[in-house]
Amino acid sequence: MELELTKKEKQLFINLARNEIEKNLGIEKTGVDERELKDYPIFFSRDYGSFVTIHLNGKLRGCIGYIQPITVLKEQIRMCAKAAAFEDPRFYPLTKEEYPYIDIEISILSPFERVNNLDEIVVGRDGLIVQHSIFQGLLLPQVATENNWDKETFLSHTCLKAGLPSDCWKRNDVIIKKFSAYVFDEKELKENR
Repeated sequence: MELELTKKEKQLFINLARNEIEKNLGIEKTGVDERELKDYPIFFSRDYGSFVTIHLNGKLRGCIGYIQPITVLKEQIRMCAKAAAFEDPRFYPLTKEEYPYIDIEISILSPFERVNNLDEIVVGRDGLIVQHSIFQGLLLPQVATENNWDKETFLSHTCLKAGLPSDCWKRNDVIIKKFSAYVFDEKELKENR
């Protein structure tokens, strides 16, 4: 993926996500100056999908996103943050008590392309989408890396995420797509201070 963000841009994205979660918890601490965002065209781009992932004490606490752009990136990040914190059906809504212990990770997605040969997939670089009929599953690139999966395991888990048999990726009528993601998180920004 060609996208490169400055440390300032990354921090502003994290601030947008935190601010949205705080607004919904009624504890606004992280201010966002909308005028400052105007200096950075990326916040107004309509070219990227995005995900916000929340970890609580190092464990997944919510992850929601859009695989294709639906509005400008700054608004998508706000929507994803709110949904990851309060609407991920795998978790109960985030509480004020949990909030101080969360870390936020943001993934900005490239457009996706169809995979014609499995050799085109690079674990660690590519995220995957598996589609068959009305079923679709997506896993971000970092999921395979975090779990030490090889390509076949990554494909199998993407099929399962779609609600399909784990070996469906071997079928000719299943569509596989790949994408890359520019991923950064709060821990990275804190470590580089």
